[in-house]
Amino acid sequence: MYLTHIALWTPDLERSCAFYTTFFGAVAGPRYHNPIREFTSYFLSFASGARLELMHQPALPVAAGSHLGYAHLAFATGSPAQVNHLTERLRAAGYSVIGEPRTTGDGYYESVVADPDGNLLELTV
Repeated sequence: MYLTHIALWTPDLERSCAFYTTFFGAVAGPRYHNPIREFTSYFLSFASGARLELMHQPALPVAAGSHLGYAHLAFATGSPAQVNHLTERLRAAGYSVIGEPRTTGDGYYESVVADPDGNLLELTV
């Protein structure tokens, strides 16, 4: 058994897709649209093989900051310097840095940023 992907609801599908392709090197698959359900989504693929599904449905209320059962997504950058670089790149682009780059108590070097919908992203080595 293995995890195939993680899915996130977003109020702005194109904005979220652009965020993950621009800053995390994701490659977006074709946009899926189900006109009966008014559901649209993208599957994003990362170099590691991980996939993220971004989903939108206008009738579904998405409460800002509501993350029932969700803590964060972790992206390995390869080095502390890359954690620092991406953190600063995101900050310069106007995204919130929730946790500054640091070595945690369990020895991980990381920072925490928020995506356009407030979902937490942990940037690690």
